[in-house]
Amino acid sequence: MLIPDLSPLWISLKVSLLATAITFGLGTAVAYKMYCYRGKGRSLIEGILIAPLILPPTVIGFVLLILLGKNGVLGQILAQWHLRVVFTRYAAVLASVIVSFPLMYRAALGAFEQIDSLILDAARLDGASEIEVFWCIAMPLAISGILAGTVLTFSRALGEFGATLMLAGNIPGQTQTMPMAIYFAIESGAIQEGWFWTTIVVCISLVSIVMVNTWKV
Repeated sequence: MLIPDLSPLWISLKVSLLATAITFGLGTAVAYKMYCYRGKGRSLIEGILIAPLILPPTVIGFVLLILLGKNGVLGQILAQWHLRVVFTRYAAVLASVIVSFPLMYRAALGAFEQIDSLILDAARLDGASEIEVFWCIAMPLAISGILAGTVLTFSRALGEFGATLMLAGNIPGQTQTMPMAIYFAIESGAIQEGWFWTTIVVCISLVSIVMVNTWKV
């Protein structure tokens, strides 16, 4: 079999890496905030944060499409600045961020919850600011779990299909990621090409699993 155009691989890696970087910062910050938060409505807030984990990706894609489309509330605001998200690579990144966010959030939150809160309280009593407590104590103690969550986030972003297809479309060379290349290859009867992309995705996922298990040791 001739090697197909490799653009889906490079697009997938670029989208996944950018989405992972964004989700790492956002998910870790929100997780630490929720770890420290003891106010009302915590359960409701957590439910909203992890909703993308249980909602079908096509539902997420549909909602984003309605909001960011040319007639959507956010879409009209962006249009005033001559910006467009739908059917661009930015849409693929956004879809991957939202779908993979719950994994990063839950992993980081679980890592923070393993920390003895007395250690953080002692640092605060010694005069450390919240920023110092976070960067100098909480992050180093939770880094193993956070890194494992980061790898899982990357793997989820790499395999994202439903929300990406609805929001970014399947534009070869621009938004066509490996999952979409697999789907449309099978749809057109190109089984060997489908196997080619499937093998690459499986290999990358296995490497990610090995990395997660290594960090858990």
